[in-house]
Amino acid sequence: MVIMHLKKAMVGDQILSINGIKGKVEKVGENSVIIEILENFSGRNFENNRTVVSHKRYVVL
Repeated sequence: MVIMHLKKAMVGDQILSINGIKGKVEKVGENSVIIEILENFSGRNFENNRTVVSHKRYVVL
């Protein structure tokens, strides 16, 4: 499943990934963002409460 988003996230934006992870963008890369996880509905555990999300797999809130 691919979510179409209207814009690429910027530092400070909140996003929701298709995996059910809501987070605040800390760094923007060419193909992905690093987020601080605010809410996790995926059932997965993440070290340091951060993860990488592809630009193709989130929507900006």
